[in-house]
Amino acid sequence: MNADILKRVVRAIADGSQNDLDRLADKIVEAERRTGHKRLADQLEAILKQPRKRVNGHKPTGDIDRKLTELPLSRRNAESLATLLPAESLEHHMVLPTATEERFARIECEYAARERLWQHGLRPRKTILLYGPPGCGKSLGAKRLAWNTGLPLLKVRFDALISSYFGESAINLRSIFTAAKELPCVLLLDECDFIARSRTNTKDIGEASRIVNSLLQLMEDYDAPGLLVATTNIESSLDPALFRRFDEVFYVPLPSAEEIHKLLRLTLSAVRLAEMVNWDRIVEQLSGASAAMVVKAAQDAAKAAVLGEKKGVTELLLLQAVAELRRNERSEREE
Repeated sequence: MNADILKRVVRAIADGSQNDLDRLADKIVEAERRTGHKRLADQLEAILKQPRKRVNGHKPTGDIDRKLTELPLSRRNAESLATLLPAESLEHHMVLPTATEERFARIECEYAARERLWQHGLRPRKTILLYGPPGCGKSLGAKRLAWNTGLPLLKVRFDALISSYFGESAINLRSIFTAAKELPCVLLLDECDFIARSRTNTKDIGEASRIVNSLLQLMEDYDAPGLLVATTNIESSLDPALFRRFDEVFYVPLPSAEEIHKLLRLTLSAVRLAEMVNWDRIVEQLSGASAAMVVKAAQDAAKAAVLGEKKGVTELLLLQAVAELRRNERSEREE
């Protein structure tokens, strides 16, 4: 097996993409047959023809199988350009400031009432840009929108989209938007600055500019039945023309003290507390932390309680979990 196919197999396994794995398995069989390993090729082909095992006691639904076969593929390597997550598998619980919660809720309400709005000549919000610091919940916001609208989430894979060949990146991007038009979904461009950097701030006037221009045109003409959600940590690096293409642009902030408390209690709601916890002390230690860090601290404390066969989560376990995360954070900054 050559290095290119091996890397693609490992990437498909990491992404959980059965569709990619099936195609790569066929390529491996063909390659072995071409090199004269007929017996091995026949054995591999026989394995592929065996009935598929059930996953967690259930066979994949025909609907999801159908959707997977419709995923857009890169022009050169036939890799999936996006990963599809069904709505029922998504995380969706969020703790947000009232103003931010209302903006999410308005998007969901408009999607639910989209036909009624169209009857009155009104267009529901369909393209959304979420920006804010790392770990504040932008990607989770996209999952929440997918959950509350009942749509699957189609997450773009920029590693497969970007090509070094002239014009291929733009072609791949157009394939993704075409798929989103045929398959109602929440199309997620996570960390979209990867493909949408300002054309005035880059020395690359070739492929980078072409893909930005293509994205701007696709956004301008966007009329898919689902939603498009883009996220970025550094909105200042985005091409200014891109902002005008979004129906809704808003900031997702770091959690306040009250929201940190709610996140801790929500994350620990399924486990027992072994003692009274001074929540103010824990919240103080987490001041300025991202929502992702708060949730991880609570999860780490719960795991430590289970593995240590404790009666429940204690204040000490929570403080230790927070301290460890803070140490890791400092180490990463110093590297």
